[in-house]
Amino acid sequence: MKRVVVTGLGALTPIGKTLHEYWEGLKNGVSGSDWITRFNTEKFKTRFACEIKNYDSSQYFERKEANKLDIYSQYALIAAEEAIKDSGLDLERINKDRVGVIWTSGIGGLETFYESIKSHVLGDGTPRFSPYFIPKMISNIAAGNISIKYGFRGPSFSTVSACASSTNAIIDAVNYIRLGKADVIVTGGSEAAINEAGVGGFNSMQALSTNNEEYKTASRPFDKTRDGFVMGEGAGALIVEDYEFAKARGARIYAEIAGTGLSADAYHLTAPHPEGLGAILVMKNALEDAGLRPEDIDYINAHGTATPLGDIAETKAILSVFKEHAYRMNISSTKSMTGHLLGAAGAIEAIASILAVVHDIVPPTINFKTPDPEIDPNLNITPNKAQQKRIYAALSNTFGFGGQNASIIVKKAEE
Repeated sequence: MKRVVVTGLGALTPIGKTLHEYWEGLKNGVSGSDWITRFNTEKFKTRFACEIKNYDSSQYFERKEANKLDIYSQYALIAAEEAIKDSGLDLERINKDRVGVIWTSGIGGLETFYESIKSHVLGDGTPRFSPYFIPKMISNIAAGNISIKYGFRGPSFSTVSACASSTNAIIDAVNYIRLGKADVIVTGGSEAAINEAGVGGFNSMQALSTNNEEYKTASRPFDKTRDGFVMGEGAGALIVEDYEFAKARGARIYAEIAGTGLSADAYHLTAPHPEGLGAILVMKNALEDAGLRPEDIDYINAHGTATPLGDIAETKAILSVFKEHAYRMNISSTKSMTGHLLGAAGAIEAIASILAVVHDIVPPTINFKTPDPEIDPNLNITPNKAQQKRIYAALSNTFGFGGQNASIIVKKAEE
């Protein structure tokens, strides 16, 4: 079976608008949470989120081009460009028939949809939609935009599984390369749902934190006082390649994607299985695919959304799979810093896991003060400060509404 490696990374996140800034933010435990600037939140239960700070599309796109792109597609193009440059791919010489784009978003162009409905339907009822309304809104269009910009003619599509979406996209990319359908795939996810519809919708589900008094520290995975997730936005991009292809072109290799896992809770639309049955299965599947033992994993980037039920179920699942070794591993939730990027979460967390493996540094779970008696206190959730530790292999978990689970394992690149 072909080996699959990561040769390029790009990140646009609430704690850094480049890969380097993102990693520095992770190492230093920076909180991306702040007051929402996109709309008037006066009547909303939640008035804060993890926005991209001081985002200005004119810094990246001509005005005419920006008008054709929903903000989630803008984020995708920015992160993908950084990853492609980082990979050192020679775009003049590479066979673009063998380069694919598998990109995703959990929600897609929600901003375009909401603004168009508000402006053009809720007036006098006369439809006055832009011809770009549909192409800007649909969740596969970011993949299309990337492939069109660079002329990549390999497999190109989007796969959607809510908050597991971009991990699913990475897994699809890995499998297409393993099957010999492509040499290189640009993969990842982007999300931009911090608007009235996004915040109002998640508020109505009671999924978001409403801790407006302590908004800076409201994302509290594993903490007893957690009251829901903090919404984030942005994008993460990975260039994944056939190992032999990467080696032949002299590419710098960050890490190998050693194993992937998929499962379903088959339990509830939004709640996790209370005993973490789907989470147990997805981690076991990833380990089996990687040919690794539980003892080989040094770090887990947890799904860790800071929802009351989710964190308990995930830690139960980790203990079930890793048993005594669970106490020797590091676990952390980088959502404590970035917020929850929904469909893009898996991509930026895969990047965090890869950089942890590269630099032997575990990013922290910040905002942790009060232990939850329902979460084993002997688990090392890497509270508040990054920890230096040799990391051979790391596992990244993502779980989506509908009970859809996806995990990947990345390990140090080896000859």
